[in-house]
Amino acid sequence: MEILVMVGQLILGLSILVGLHEWGHLITAKMFGMRVEKYFIGFPPKIWSIQRGETEYGFGAVPLGGFVKISGMVDESLDTKNLTAEPEPWEFRAKPAWQRLIVMLGGIIVNVITGIIIFVAITYSEGYDYIATKDVKYGIVAHKLGQEIGLRTGDKIVAINGKPFNDFAEVRKVFLESNSYYTVERNGEKVDIYVPNNFIEKISDKKNAGEFIDPIYPFSIREVTPGMPASKSGLLAGDKIVKVNNQPIQFYHEIRDALSNLKNKKAVLEIDRKGKIVTLNVDVPEDGKIGFYPELGLTTTHIDYSFGESIAIGTQKAFSVVTDNIRGFGKIFRGEVSASKAL
Repeated sequence: MEILVMVGQLILGLSILVGLHEWGHLITAKMFGMRVEKYFIGFPPKIWSIQRGETEYGFGAVPLGGFVKISGMVDESLDTKNLTAEPEPWEFRAKPAWQRLIVMLGGIIVNVITGIIIFVAITYSEGYDYIATKDVKYGIVAHKLGQEIGLRTGDKIVAINGKPFNDFAEVRKVFLESNSYYTVERNGEKVDIYVPNNFIEKISDKKNAGEFIDPIYPFSIREVTPGMPASKSGLLAGDKIVKVNNQPIQFYHEIRDALSNLKNKKAVLEIDRKGKIVTLNVDVPEDGKIGFYPELGLTTTHIDYSFGESIAIGTQKAFSVVTDNIRGFGKIFRGEVSASKAL
């Protein structure tokens, strides 16, 4: 049933995108006085249509695209039977080149405008949540890929390419750049850590998900999953795990690592429950997860934007999707990234 729902959502989403794209061709053609004979979402055979004026609007049975048929335009249908006659004023071929170009670009223009509207709406309604660099006060956890380039757990990233930064999420923007480096504070000294130009190949590999860096988080228990070992042991929301098998625990990566090392074994948890120490015995399953969601203890900054600010920021975010792809292609063309691994 879930698969059917997902397929339905995919078809609906594709149909909306195709409908908007083809509507861009339709509206620009009509704007310049061209005759639009058909506007269809989906390919033949036809399952439903209605005639409105000179245009037939309808749906095709194959939901993999759509089309607009404009008089005097040779398209995928290769309908050339009327092209030997003199062009009529309402035909595509009778219009100036600049109008024909706008009609041909109409679908792309509408797609771009739609993307901008979506980003503006999200920015205005949701604002933006982020962790400020200054609030990552305990430093980072360096996972496997972070360690490969020289980062260490406890490092504090203070600059990217020699420049201070405010939003901690910006640490990932360097992957699309060349000759980038982090400046970290380590044991009272500043150290530059260079990012290989082909590092994006590793970071984008699904098997390396979560293997770069995270902020070091203090934590407490936000939610316990019913039926899981944590729930069976008596762990409660609001508890703080302070020891595992007498090993002190302060940060989330420490409890995750401790439990990972105790797979298929028993663990003794010491819990701070409203100032009282409670001892719990828990069986750690094969995946090392006992069944709780953490309340991560770093400050999150929220920004609300005015409508005017949302237009500017939403537009910038929409175009950044395009520019990021261009930068990615640039790394391929410069030979910094393998084209086969970038697909």
